[in-house]
Amino acid sequence: MDAKTRKQKGILTYILQFAGEYKSSYIKSVVIAVIGVAFSLAPYVLMGDMVRKLLSGEWKFNVYLVEGLLMALFWILRVSFHTQSTKTSHKATFQVIGNVRIALVDKLSRLPLGTVQEMPSGALKNIICERTDSMEPTLAHVVPEFTANLCAPVLLFVYILTIDWRVALLSLTTLPVAAIAMMWMMKDSGERFQKTQDTTKELNDTAVEYIGGIEVIKAFGKAESSYQRFADAAEENAKSFIDWMQACIIPFSLGMVIAPATLLSVLPVSALFTMHGTLSLPDFIMVVILACGLITPLITVMSYNDDISKATSIFGEIDEVLGLPELKRPETSKYIPKNHDIALNHVRFGYEEKEVLHGIDLKIPEGSVTALVGPSGSGKSTIARLIASLWDVQEGSITIGDVDIKDMSLTDYNSQIAYVSQDSFLFDTSVRENIRMGHPSASDREVEEIARKSGCYDFIMKLENGFDTIVGGSGAHLSGGERQRISIARAMMKNAPILILDEATAYTDPENEAMIQKSVSALSKGKTLIVIAHRLSTITDSEQIVVIKGGNIEARGTHTELLTSCALYRNMWETHVYAKDTDDTEGGVFT
Repeated sequence: MDAKTRKQKGILTYILQFAGEYKSSYIKSVVIAVIGVAFSLAPYVLMGDMVRKLLSGEWKFNVYLVEGLLMALFWILRVSFHTQSTKTSHKATFQVIGNVRIALVDKLSRLPLGTVQEMPSGALKNIICERTDSMEPTLAHVVPEFTANLCAPVLLFVYILTIDWRVALLSLTTLPVAAIAMMWMMKDSGERFQKTQDTTKELNDTAVEYIGGIEVIKAFGKAESSYQRFADAAEENAKSFIDWMQACIIPFSLGMVIAPATLLSVLPVSALFTMHGTLSLPDFIMVVILACGLITPLITVMSYNDDISKATSIFGEIDEVLGLPELKRPETSKYIPKNHDIALNHVRFGYEEKEVLHGIDLKIPEGSVTALVGPSGSGKSTIARLIASLWDVQEGSITIGDVDIKDMSLTDYNSQIAYVSQDSFLFDTSVRENIRMGHPSASDREVEEIARKSGCYDFIMKLENGFDTIVGGSGAHLSGGERQRISIARAMMKNAPILILDEATAYTDPENEAMIQKSVSALSKGKTLIVIAHRLSTITDSEQIVVIKGGNIEARGTHTELLTSCALYRNMWETHVYAKDTDDTEGGVFT
């Protein structure tokens, strides 16, 4: 969704979009706020009435005591209604913010993996957390108070009309000038404000990258250049805010100065009317007092402009994420596959402008073991991810049991697939809970049993707190091999009929890899297993080995068949054997 489209939606539209059942709470808060502002105007009326009675010769103290007490009461009611309005709007606002975050996270789960990966992680975190949270004061305070402070002057103006229509019109003389000043300020204000937001996002992304890559920066002596990039982003961000402020400060100041200057017209002209006998002295005093109270709420309204622009801009960013194209899947599966035969039918796929797969045709029988091998960048991982439905094919189709996966809901399809990548992500919770994510209702005994069968029970028990050990953010407290073994146990816990291992043992030493392979073989009996392995010795027993080169299938067959029929596979095998022999005789590369 482009910026032009986003600007067409106002803040109230966004609020109603996410408020859900709390729409009525916002309406209630606005009504209460309007009443509260009306109570704040009542003392002006009472004050004018007191002056009128004094001028008419009313000298009873009790009369003024009652009106004084009424003024105090109205101020108390004003505070009470303001408090209640704020309380109600806060309740609705926290719900809106919660709904926004739920919608964003839910959206991410339905986006193609590539779309998510193209988004800077810092930008996503900033939108979901900081920027969404920053809207709270605006939504909770500005929305009801903005509306109330627009309604209240209208009521006061109508009351002045009942006294003298000429003076009522005079009280508005400064508004056109102030309005022109505000229109001047609003001209191109959206673009300038959006630039401040864009440079702020760039600054945040640069900061996240700098902190996340500090190890590499230090190791390669790039601290100065990396710092300069951050410094340039900070300078550009500061410049955008300065430009925005300089463009707004003059018209805003004029508006704030001119708008309250109603007495410059009301006072002399009303005095002239009084001198000529067309306006009584008590009414003269009354309209002067009321004119002072007329503009104050409007000044408050004008001061909310920046807050509303900020919130609207943030909602626009949120709307942009929510408008991204999703994986094309029905809510309910049109068909359910009768078996788990997998077929890729003339599949084409690319990243941006570059096509990676060029018409792949591949059949993977149910219950078989299929290995995908090939040089780095050949497209084998892309095939695995397409089968795992992390992306949609651009041409052709992928079927399971003759059912196009696009005809199945994501929920149904995900229940068929267990996918483990080489980047084995673990959540910052216990080992036990990370494994249990494969089957949330599994008992502790079942978790421990699958750990035994997956060959990771022994090393888990050696951890500080065994299965209750907290793994740290992204599994930082564990080695790469340990993370991978837990990820495999989690996939086994899911017990899906199709298992995809995308270089899932890349960080595991050969001894543990052999043990894991044995465990996987035992646990995947009867399942459709797709393996991408960096060590060819682990896939020699596969029923089908598919050699991928440059996004095309170079050859397919068993290990023995390919050694004689495929030069690329034979070269890969010889390279693997040489590297293995070298490692065995020399004690490894890192001895």
